Amino acid sequence: MTDAGTGGPGSRVWEKAPEGLGAALLNTLFDQSAVGLHVLDTDLRLVRVNLLTDMGPVDRLLGRRFDDVYHLDAPRETAEQLREVMRTGVPLVGLLMRGRFTDADGPLRSLTVSVYRLDNEAGEVIGLLAAVVDVTEREKVRARDRCLTAVRDGVGSSLDVADICEAYIEAVVPRFVDFATIEVVDDVLRGADPPLGPLGPDVPLRRAARTGFLGGLGWEQDEHEAAPAPEVRRLAPRTPYALAASDLGVRVVRLDSDTPWLDADPDAARLIGATGAHSLMVVPLTLRGTVLGLVSLYRCGVSDSFDEDDVSLALATATRVALSIDNARRYERDHVIASTVQRRLLPQEEGPRIAVETAHVLLPGRNSGSWFDTIALSGARTALVVGTVAGRGLQTAIVMGQLRTVIQALSGIDLEPDEMLARLKDTADRLAKERAALPPGDSLQKETLTATCMYGVYDPFSRTCTIARAGHPGPVVTGPDGTPLDVEVPEGPGLFSKDTAPFAPATIALEEGSVLAFFTSAFRSDAAAPALIRDTLAHPDKPLQDLCDNLVYTLPPDSHPDGAALLLARTGTVPADHVATWELEHDRTTPSLARGLVREQLEAWQLDEETVYATELIVSELITNAVRYGTPPLHLRLLLDRTLTCEVHDSSSVAPHLRHARTVDEGGRGLFIVSQLASHWGTRFSRDGKALWTEQEVSPPQGREGTGS
Repeated sequence: MTDAGTGGPGSRVWEKAPEGLGAALLNTLFDQSAVGLHVLDTDLRLVRVNLLTDMGPVDRLLGRRFDDVYHLDAPRETAEQLREVMRTGVPLVGLLMRGRFTDADGPLRSLTVSVYRLDNEAGEVIGLLAAVVDVTEREKVRARDRCLTAVRDGVGSSLDVADICEAYIEAVVPRFVDFATIEVVDDVLRGADPPLGPLGPDVPLRRAARTGFLGGLGWEQDEHEAAPAPEVRRLAPRTPYALAASDLGVRVVRLDSDTPWLDADPDAARLIGATGAHSLMVVPLTLRGTVLGLVSLYRCGVSDSFDEDDVSLALATATRVALSIDNARRYERDHVIASTVQRRLLPQEEGPRIAVETAHVLLPGRNSGSWFDTIALSGARTALVVGTVAGRGLQTAIVMGQLRTVIQALSGIDLEPDEMLARLKDTADRLAKERAALPPGDSLQKETLTATCMYGVYDPFSRTCTIARAGHPGPVVTGPDGTPLDVEVPEGPGLFSKDTAPFAPATIALEEGSVLAFFTSAFRSDAAAPALIRDTLAHPDKPLQDLCDNLVYTLPPDSHPDGAALLLARTGTVPADHVATWELEHDRTTPSLARGLVREQLEAWQLDEETVYATELIVSELITNAVRYGTPPLHLRLLLDRTLTCEVHDSSSVAPHLRHARTVDEGGRGLFIVSQLASHWGTRFSRDGKALWTEQEVSPPQGREGTGS
């Protein structure tokens, strides 16, 4: 024996092979090799074989085709690949195939096949050598690892129970099982605490996700809707489902036509019959001794039955699903509480207003900070408000409620929109400082507050709407014929921003029947949204609520996951028979004259004597105050709506103040008397001076149940 050098560094070859070496080598390989060796002729039939396992007498296999011996999943494709090796001589190495041993009982196997062409000394093709290795266990481990990775990657990124369950189903089917169902305790879906185990038979479970696939048969879920499982069910006693929920243990069951418990659960029997499942694993979704639901896993057709390794994988994945569902449940509970608080803080249904018609839509979502408001102001004016506090949960709803309360309080002192937002931003800055001063361990201390708002006031007498906005999308306005109006409202800083720029209002002249749209950012999801809103509003003949609904219909899918608010207002005027105005002399005799004018008008409106007398006193005191301390011109206006409003206008900017006169004082009781007779009163300033106004509750006479334009 010498070094030949042609076999690589350190290799050795025989200068002359001993006699019979080739035959001895072949016999040893075929008798002792752990790899299944198969010699195929040019027709792909076995002429010599070393089997992987006991597949019966070798004589029964010789002469049979390779794909027939292993009953391969794709026999035609495999035969074509073998012929390609025979034609080209290029070996096929490590090809993964699925098959089963023809003459041996057992499940489908995973095989790696390497194929090499055999040539004789003349260079003629005489057949193929196929080496087969059973890698079933290795592939099972890899499949379990892929399934576990898919569950870890797909489950837990959402706070929606349905998304969590769908992600789990997509991860395990068909990587791990052929069919799967997840059922969750019904109350858990609503955010309630999960019940402690064992799960009682009267606790309803709701199906959160279900799907399956049988690759060999091409079956998918939709083909079996003739035998659907119920959406909600209670577990039938003496079934694997009930037992798993009872002791919180995994149940692995072999299914066949003689399975005894199927009679007790007809729905499960129909499902199993429809899918052809032969193996069932029921895994309870448990967490800290509580039961959140059940996972039912099925294997069908040629798939293997479940083993201990499968049970370990199912438990690991079920634990992740249970944790994710519990997180989603906690979020859902907080969301339900926050949404409830939000609804309680929003305005309740109000009756029609005399000079403006409104309609609104509030779309629920993850954000609990969207709000709107319509506030009746003095002089038949109406404040229109829409705003958003960014964030989720109860604290967001609380901040929204705080800001809305501030607006409600400040609206009573008749501030202009720009001044209203300036005061609101001052309040927001104080709230931000309070949050920043919280202890470092408080989770709120690190959460940044962000909010926007738009505030407008419509005056039916001047037919104008003055609007200011704080970081909020601007309004869309259309005329009474549906023609869009070009409106530019300067954008001011957001309520919690550090920007100290002033708010600049815009005043819009509106004809009767114009429509204003105030909305949150969900309705401005893209550049085409404003034009779409204008097109939707260009139908003045439609009811306002229909326009609201149509705007919602135009929203693209998933455009408002955080929720949205929409407020529409159609402008009007005060009917002439509901208002009376007089210009009065700035004279000491004017209070007496005003009392006579008021009595005459209120009797014409058929108001009761008590209201007439109280109004005479109110007007007398207001006119006396204006004559004594104000400057001309002097105007008196009565306005009848759901309340009776009295307004006295003069050009002085000096505001009267309520005094509490002592017993011995001879004067100073005028405004005190007014405050006792009126339900509300105040002072409204304008460029031309001020107006003292009062409101009195009135009972409409028979036949006049309310007014509206």
